[in-house]
Amino acid sequence: MDVLSRPAVVIDNGTGYTKMGFAGNVEPCFITPTVVAVNDSFSGSGQPAARGAPARGNWLAQHSAGVMADLDFYIGQEALARSRASSSHSLSYPIRNGQVENWDSMERFWQQCIFNYLRCDPEDHYFLLTESPLTAPEIREYTGEIMFETFNVPGLYIAVQPVLALAAGYTTTKCEMTGVVVDVGDGATHIVPVADGYVIGSSIRSIPITGKDVTQFIHQLLKERGENIPPEESFDVARRIKEMYCYTSSDVVKEFNKHDREPSKYVKHWTGIKPKTGAKYTCDIGYERFLGPEIFFNPEMYNNDFTTPLQVVIDRCIQSSPIDTRRALYKVLLICVLLLLFILRHRIECKEFPMAQNIVLSGGSTMFKDFHRRLQRDLKKIVDARVRASNSRLLSGDAKAQPIEVNVVSHPIQRYAVWFGGSVLASTAEFYEACRTKAEYEEYGASICRSNPVFKGMY
Repeated sequence: MDVLSRPAVVIDNGTGYTKMGFAGNVEPCFITPTVVAVNDSFSGSGQPAARGAPARGNWLAQHSAGVMADLDFYIGQEALARSRASSSHSLSYPIRNGQVENWDSMERFWQQCIFNYLRCDPEDHYFLLTESPLTAPEIREYTGEIMFETFNVPGLYIAVQPVLALAAGYTTTKCEMTGVVVDVGDGATHIVPVADGYVIGSSIRSIPITGKDVTQFIHQLLKERGENIPPEESFDVARRIKEMYCYTSSDVVKEFNKHDREPSKYVKHWTGIKPKTGAKYTCDIGYERFLGPEIFFNPEMYNNDFTTPLQVVIDRCIQSSPIDTRRALYKVLLICVLLLLFILRHRIECKEFPMAQNIVLSGGSTMFKDFHRRLQRDLKKIVDARVRASNSRLLSGDAKAQPIEVNVVSHPIQRYAVWFGGSVLASTAEFYEACRTKAEYEEYGASICRSNPVFKGMY
């Protein structure tokens, strides 16, 4: 069968989780933690040879240890389970804050993803991989070397995650790839403006509040309250509480009062089993249900060094975008208003204001209940304040700024928006034309992976 007739492999490597599957599917086939467990007994270089011992014997011992280390490793949930069951395996997280830091672990992780999870021959499929914004070109070169040299893939495309998240909204109509992506991942949060498929690098904003920080804050609250949770289970319990019970409140003070008045209604209970003794334990889940997501809107609760709310960062990102891009956003809004995951629209006559704002939510940490409503309300306050300030500077008889409508739409695809956008784009014929091929790699080297063309035939 021809390689082009087979679906491309789409792998979205995140700091916390990796989503993988085949192009054309609505959801990824597998979602697994981005972690590798390696046997420590084989990870070293071996003991030094005794005095007078032949060097060849020591070399064979080191070589054997290296071979075993290449074979004895696990990824994902299996890696987490192995590290808990045995002290001989240590965990390695290849991606930190959206960037690959351990290439040996990353290569091992990709190996298991391709052969054990997807069970495909990499030589028979084109590959689409993702990267965070502002990734260094050298990182793309390393990725290309591994994919072409180790896995011998016929073609590779490395896409920027916010661009794919934006593409996830355009599934039923042809539309320009213009918008602002708010990508809240487990290890990185980026606000990225995209114009016609190209990232406006000068306007990118990042904040040090991520999904992992929400988990850490919940873990801290439970610990301070003295809940009876085994230390080895505490962080995992906090993560599960975040995913199952947390929501976004409209008013923190009112939420405190509700919990105090009716604890039986709002306080939940968590039941688990201690891994060492097998005994059951329970803990109460109270204020942390709404205090966890609150750190996006009031980050000073968690981080004294960073106190700028998410809605303010989004507004600054949009205000710093070029004026011609803002007008393009307005056109996109008219065509795709029902498809976007999150929309903020401006209809102001003053030149200092953008004509429209097109914001797409992406990442599992934007899936908290009422997260989009809270963001809509807080953004509207900022926009209305700017309109009032503008009108107060105008003379009598001058045209005043028109009222601004803020419309926020949430969509379940935003949890896998990046992967789904890659699945959509990799299903088009233009994708194969834009990919870097094995032949190009052999002719020009890894430098061809430093940049990838934005294929616009589908828009």
